[in-house]
Amino acid sequence: MTHTSSTQAIPETASVPRHIAIIMDGNGRWATKRFLPRVAGHAKGVEAVRGIVEACALRGVEYLTLFAFSSENWRRPADEVSVLMRLFVTALEREVAKMHANSICLKVVGDLTKFDAPLREMIANAQRKTAQNSRLTVTICANYGGRWDIMQAIEKMVAAHPGSTAFTEEQLAPYLSMAYAPEPDLFIRTGGEERISNFLLWQLAYSELYFTDIYWPDFDGAALDAAIASYRQRERRFGRTSEQLVETKKAS
Repeated sequence: MTHTSSTQAIPETASVPRHIAIIMDGNGRWATKRFLPRVAGHAKGVEAVRGIVEACALRGVEYLTLFAFSSENWRRPADEVSVLMRLFVTALEREVAKMHANSICLKVVGDLTKFDAPLREMIANAQRKTAQNSRLTVTICANYGGRWDIMQAIEKMVAAHPGSTAFTEEQLAPYLSMAYAPEPDLFIRTGGEERISNFLLWQLAYSELYFTDIYWPDFDGAALDAAIASYRQRERRFGRTSEQLVETKKAS
């Protein structure tokens, strides 16, 4: 199923975001503040993921998308990248069975060709195992970049329509890596930075943005509730005026 873009149609909104996307920032700084190695922060960050997945499921969120490893993160020190890869493997080994038991669907999107074959096979197996689950869809963006996503979608679209020179958003949409999900209602970035950092560039066009100074390892259910509370105060107009929103509410 491909969802219509928010620039093409006005999506339905509710008090609980249907789709939350998060940049999980601050693991390294969390560790440094405690005089621990950066890798300790990443390990603690994995625990935070478990808690937020559970919190989203309990609150009725349908889609949770987490930016785990960007295409730019390869620039980090080699030993840190190696630790991140090992944590990814460990998390898959430990968490997939639990996710499946709780009817959580796992998807991993990004350019996975840079990962070694055993890790790619683990990812494929995890996705197959949880494919039919419907309570919550958790997407891990790994070696992902928003510009990469748009470019790979364009390449696939052009290949599928040889000879065509004019295209529409509707034609491109099915080839985006997250065509199976509605666009995020709420985007959260932890760690105090206020950037999108090449994350879901196409999909965040009309998302509500929420930035917090809390480092990712400390981001828990209460912090998630604060983000959702902020979201509920937003007026989501999608190009309309406030007056039009009032009239729409009256009509419904």
